Amino acid sequence: MDDRRDGEGGSDAAPEDGGQASPRRGSRLRSLLVDLSPLQQSPAFARLWIGTSIAQIGAQVTIVAVGLHIYEITHSTLAVSLVALWALGPMILAGFVGGALADTFDRRKVSLITAVIAWTSIGTMALIAFLRVELTWPYYALAAVNAASATIMGATRGAMLPRLLLPQLLPAAAALNGITMGLAVTVGPAIAGILVASVGVPWTYLLDAVLFTGAFVGILGLPAMVPDGKKSAPGFGSVVESIRFLRGAPNIRATFVWDLTAMIFGTPRVVFPAAGALVLGGGPVTVGVLTACFALGALICGLFSGPLGFVRRQGRAVTLAIAAFGVCTALFGVVLLVTSLAGGGIAPSEPIIPAIVLAGIALAGAGASDNVSAVFRTTILQAAAPDDVRGRMQGLFYVVVAGGPRVGDLLAGGIATLIAIWAPALLGGVVIVAIMLLLLRFARGFQRYDAHSPTP
Repeated sequence: MDDRRDGEGGSDAAPEDGGQASPRRGSRLRSLLVDLSPLQQSPAFARLWIGTSIAQIGAQVTIVAVGLHIYEITHSTLAVSLVALWALGPMILAGFVGGALADTFDRRKVSLITAVIAWTSIGTMALIAFLRVELTWPYYALAAVNAASATIMGATRGAMLPRLLLPQLLPAAAALNGITMGLAVTVGPAIAGILVASVGVPWTYLLDAVLFTGAFVGILGLPAMVPDGKKSAPGFGSVVESIRFLRGAPNIRATFVWDLTAMIFGTPRVVFPAAGALVLGGGPVTVGVLTACFALGALICGLFSGPLGFVRRQGRAVTLAIAAFGVCTALFGVVLLVTSLAGGGIAPSEPIIPAIVLAGIALAGAGASDNVSAVFRTTILQAAAPDDVRGRMQGLFYVVVAGGPRVGDLLAGGIATLIAIWAPALLGGVVIVAIMLLLLRFARGFQRYDAHSPTP
């Protein structure tokens, strides 16, 4: 059953363009702004989006708070890095298992159960922090449970959206979700830093537990959503079946391969601390600025994402967006290279403001390009995948999102150690552009992908 016919995501009276035509005939500025049609036409999606937006801010608060807490206990950067390492395996496993669950059971119930697990892990973290437990393993374990639950929730939510919205509204929904993440990554860490410094870590965890109730509001407002078509019991056979499907789905497969290319070769965030200390100056403040600039670029892109809903050749758009991402990443590397050469290899005593501004602009461009790519990759995945495998494809999407940047971190760290701080961004950006230019020429099928006739 298509839940959009139940008054939650549109009606038979909806115009063929999904209700987008009349607002587009307004001012040029309005046509550039994010398309709010998904919020207007699907109350269920609106509730889900609002609830998720609130919960995501809390999630970012906890991510930063856990790192600060572990450092407060151990005074070890390595111990802080282990938070991500502990979470990686459970996140990857949750991507496969959660996708299978979403293709077998009522997706609303799957989301609700995993939300309860996630909320319990956050509440437990706050409780043991109030009790002044200073063993690190409980925080590692609870952070891993929380990350795995969030992965299952994300995969299930992605599988539900095509049942809540008309197909032509999926790009706008993806752009709105991009705004959610950009806002969370920009605001959440700032809130965490202020709260940890002012009221302490336990109260910061507690804020996330309170904000997470937004997720429940969004999920409880959804209709029941049992997957259409053939259902297979979750397990190894279900995973094998999804991989078999992926082998015959070149367009969906391309979205994963293209994204992995960008993330493996274009993730220079591990050099931010060294760049702040040795090249740009400003230390931790500069690191915060560089990190925020990437998120700010994605946020601004989301706010001005209106024209993305009219793009038909979405595969070609993904390729060009990732090429632009590569250009911006390489420009960040150029800023580091030129600044390093100008400083003669001597660490600056004060922040070099012009270089920091240029580096921030390059990273903002990378964030914006990445957001464009994410909008179209998400849309292709949701529109082209049949409903009976959509959850598993969303789960695999989260595996790629979780694993790709970690491989990129490892590669960037190795290149920076062997060559220089500027090398991962500059060389990686050039590699990305070269690969995308080759794919433009030789991956013709994906370049011809038509949003009006989505095929896997």
